[in-house]
Amino acid sequence: MIGTIANTITILLGSCIGSVLKRGIKPQYQKVMFTAMGLASLALGFNAVCRNMPQSHYPVLFVLSLAIGGLIGTILNLDGRFKALVDRHPSENSTADKAPSLAQGLSTGVLLFCIGTLSIVGPINSALLGDNTFLFTNATLDFVTSTVLAATYGIGMALAAPILFCWQGSIYLIARLCGNIISDELLCEMSIVGGTLIAASGLAILEIKDCKTLNLLPALFVPVVFFLFKGLLGI
Repeated sequence: MIGTIANTITILLGSCIGSVLKRGIKPQYQKVMFTAMGLASLALGFNAVCRNMPQSHYPVLFVLSLAIGGLIGTILNLDGRFKALVDRHPSENSTADKAPSLAQGLSTGVLLFCIGTLSIVGPINSALLGDNTFLFTNATLDFVTSTVLAATYGIGMALAAPILFCWQGSIYLIARLCGNIISDELLCEMSIVGGTLIAASGLAILEIKDCKTLNLLPALFVPVVFFLFKGLLGI
């Protein structure tokens, strides 16, 4: 749980620092911080894929997972629904005559902090492998994001921290309880898919290519379904 605790603390710290910077953070500083986070996401994603690919017994599974998961996510329009929720909330610049609503900032922050590959794969890796790398990376990303959001919406953004803790904590506990039925093969395949999505997130952060990563999130569950059917059929 140390990774989740660290992630929670960074949101609290970012919210405190951002609330002090009432006039916002200069665009050039925001850009360099997000560039660094994008590069880090690319490196971690490629590392996860390269480290697990040689151990994969189903080298085509991750391709099918991305294709099937992407199709499901596109049909459900996960990326579009997420952006619609975020865009529904006016920014500080568009509400010059009125202070930004904390409720709007919290809803946006919770979505950004919780709905992401690092925030889902991270607790699983922490529970099963004791590897908090993804969670520490997510903590750094969330620190930057919470600082920027709190500079607009104020210290109330800290309320997103306990929500994130409950979210990641639940995933961690489920992974711990089901750890005896989660095989190394399944974890390997999920890590390959997860690493690909993390790299895709890095491309989006760097503004190289918007891969609509949210539409690809269902790909993480395709290996789970595959191994469930494999177990039921006794293959």
